[in-house]
Amino acid sequence: MQDQKIDYRSTLNLPDTAFPMRGDLPKREAGWVQEWEDKGIYKKLRDARQGAVKFVLHDGPPYANGQIHIGHAVNKVLKDMIVKARQLKGMDAIYVPGWDCHGLPIENAIEKLHGRNLPRAEVQAKSRAFATEQIAGQMADFKRLGVLGEWDNPYRTMDFANEANEIRALKRIMERGFVYRGLKPVYWCFDCGSSLAEFEIEYADKKSHTLDVGFKCAEPDKLAAAFGLAHLSKEAFAVIWTTTAWTIPANQALNLNPELIYALVDTERGILLLAESLVSACLERYQLTGSVLATTQGKNLALLNFMHPFYDVDPGYQRMSPVFLADYATADDGTGLVHSSPAYGVEDFNSCVANGIAHEDILNPVQGNGRYVDELPFFGGLNIWKAAPLVIDKLREHGRLFSTHDITHSYPHCWRHKTPVIYRAAAQWFIRMDAPGPASQGVFTSTPASKSLRELALAAIEETRFYPENGKTRLHGMIAGRPDWCISRQRNWGVPLPFFIHTATGELHPRTMEIMDQAARMVEAGGIEAWSNASAESIIGADAADYLKSTDILDVWFDSGTTHDHVLRHSHAAQSTWPADLYLEGHDQHRGWFHSSLLTACAMYDHAPYKGLLTHGFTVDGKGRKMSKSEGNVIAPQQVSGKLGAEIIRLWCASTDYSGDLSIDDKILARVVDAYRRIRNTLRFLLANISDFDPTTQTVPVDQMLEIDRYALSRAAQLQADILAHYEVYEFQPVVSKLQIYCSEDLGSFYLDILKDRLYTYAPDSLARRSAQTALWTITHAMLRWMAPFLSFTAEEAWTIFGKSESIFLETYSDLAKPDEALLAKWSRLREIRDAVNKDIEALRADGKVGSSLQAEVTLEAASADHALLASLGEDLKFVFITSSITLKPGEALATSVSTSTNAKCERCWHYREDVGVDAAHPTICGRCTSNLFGAGETRQFA
Repeated sequence: MQDQKIDYRSTLNLPDTAFPMRGDLPKREAGWVQEWEDKGIYKKLRDARQGAVKFVLHDGPPYANGQIHIGHAVNKVLKDMIVKARQLKGMDAIYVPGWDCHGLPIENAIEKLHGRNLPRAEVQAKSRAFATEQIAGQMADFKRLGVLGEWDNPYRTMDFANEANEIRALKRIMERGFVYRGLKPVYWCFDCGSSLAEFEIEYADKKSHTLDVGFKCAEPDKLAAAFGLAHLSKEAFAVIWTTTAWTIPANQALNLNPELIYALVDTERGILLLAESLVSACLERYQLTGSVLATTQGKNLALLNFMHPFYDVDPGYQRMSPVFLADYATADDGTGLVHSSPAYGVEDFNSCVANGIAHEDILNPVQGNGRYVDELPFFGGLNIWKAAPLVIDKLREHGRLFSTHDITHSYPHCWRHKTPVIYRAAAQWFIRMDAPGPASQGVFTSTPASKSLRELALAAIEETRFYPENGKTRLHGMIAGRPDWCISRQRNWGVPLPFFIHTATGELHPRTMEIMDQAARMVEAGGIEAWSNASAESIIGADAADYLKSTDILDVWFDSGTTHDHVLRHSHAAQSTWPADLYLEGHDQHRGWFHSSLLTACAMYDHAPYKGLLTHGFTVDGKGRKMSKSEGNVIAPQQVSGKLGAEIIRLWCASTDYSGDLSIDDKILARVVDAYRRIRNTLRFLLANISDFDPTTQTVPVDQMLEIDRYALSRAAQLQADILAHYEVYEFQPVVSKLQIYCSEDLGSFYLDILKDRLYTYAPDSLARRSAQTALWTITHAMLRWMAPFLSFTAEEAWTIFGKSESIFLETYSDLAKPDEALLAKWSRLREIRDAVNKDIEALRADGKVGSSLQAEVTLEAASADHALLASLGEDLKFVFITSSITLKPGEALATSVSTSTNAKCERCWHYREDVGVDAAHPTICGRCTSNLFGAGETRQFA
């Protein structure tokens, strides 16, 4: 008898790989980032796809201020996954990162660091340095997330060439007739000291005072006649309702609805003019009793004059408030009468101008800092918010206040400062949305557009693909209803509007188009500073005495909104195409970057700058709450990368439905870590079992492979088709979900589970084992490519062990054979039957009667179709069910009988078999192990 000390374990083909079980991501990821940079991987990706179809994702520039937050991480990782997925498809997938560098937040940061009222040149110099520093920090964080891109050549809106091309873009938009200068109420932030665009407004609750104010009638006889009365027996008052007490000093008119019915109501405080339907509510609010004397339609009251509430109090208010007819006066609430301060409301402004009030006659006592001008009676020099209760007190003191209450209502706020804003009339530059009207600037229109900007933009939306589709409705609604775009700001750090305005006429210099070209050349050579430092005399010579050099800058949304032109058509034109294939940002950018980019592109080229728009939600905590430091629920990407690894951020991002808000907290991340480990362990098993496989000499032809291996390849091909279809429409969550199911169910609990016996116990170079390895090698290649867009570090780590090229991202998706539908159907049914049998085996295991399924002996009854299917596997059936024996019988339906084997257990393969010890030289192993070790080896056809 042979020595029983033989170590049969050493005769097994046990898994072996350098791919570690633990990823140790926080420590090792930074090394991959550095290696990608040292090797110039992004450049090599471009070289590898030279001449291929391009895919251009144009980067919406994050603002160069402060550390990146988890929302930035989501945005950049989504972009990176999409670009990598297109790269693996074989496309030349471009990603040029960018930064938004001008604007108020940086100016505010400079003020906090260095004080207010710095010279313009100093603000610009310090702002440029500050932005440069911020970009460096953000770039490092984005790289740390595994984002590949043209980091050595990004775009920055403060690059001299970019600044110059913004001026050229403005010139083109002017040439097409879209730019004009006008006095209009625009959103104004006192903290910014500047006008704001629609995009920069958000709504929040604000506490205000409501007030009902009486305007004494200056023409009582005419008022009586309008109501068919002979005369009025008392003083009459038009009563308005408002929530903006601070606008009362600037009142210049009253608005009534021409179709509404108005009533004259006799009360103990005089005769009141009110909307008929609101009389009862108003009298109750005023704590008055009264009776209706007469009624009439609003149109009969047009141009009646009433006195300003402070008419009798101070000569500065001795002016009339005529009645103008306007549809926006309604009886929904208040009194049905609206007081009009045209400097502080768009509808008020339009109504007053339409009724003949000249721009120069519009009263505008509120300064840019939020204080009234010093000469305003009673309230001069006061902040308007602090003055509001004083206005109410003054109205009460002089008998013009009928009621006041506190309310909380939704009110526009500056999205940077979170402070209330107002409408304020200011001379600004606008891009018109509708057909050009009379404007002195029309003389510079050399190539007029054939349609209005609104028409062009709405048509462009129809040609754009939206992901998700509801983004189309949102953007369409915003474009359809938006006012003209105010593009001028009164700040220092930004691209100048290089205009000279005549001090007497307000006209632009006749050489404005030439001057804009000159300004662009100056800025391209020396930045915006070059224009700021140039004197008027150096530009327009002797004309300088009659012209004022504008100090306005372009709205920062014009900066980012024209990057499509600068980046795709100029600075990175060789790498890019116009329009871009995709813009991707948070859903708030329907009113931001998507919006401004669409308007500038249509104003310049009649077309959207993108073929597709993808939007993602905001990041919230696990309870759906917005993240804030005060709540203590902020998840910082830097901390997650340092503790768990950036790969976990990437997997979380990919596994979350980004079309809605993305929830994240420590518990959610813990689940992502578990999911990562399952995928990594599957990958490790695959790599470990093909470590001795040479595909150049040991690949088994498909027609010689065992059937289950061919099934596994068909299943992989089926899954790949699903995954690539999801990637095509920028879906990642279903990819991760299907990959996890594939790893745990298709591979872990089925195919790999069955395969272990063949991989471990067969002769190393046997056909059966090499067949399995051929399938595993093919599956691993495919799987690494599926996961590379989101598990970039892990895929690259595995590729260094497994692959031949320098990076997984230089590869393309595996060319898998078309799935065999008959084979898929056959094995799908076998898996269903196997699952049913396993439940009965598990019941025995739960009772402690068997240790593993190999100890179970199964008798299986099956109806004819299933019986034939099972019988077709012959002796291989037991390997599919991972039992030592299985007896098949015909029956009416599927039925299982499970018993505990009485046979001995093979020391080597752990099967319970009658032939254990049949070879006296090897008394502890079974006959098939003896054959596999010392003989011809067992033969299998199916499993």
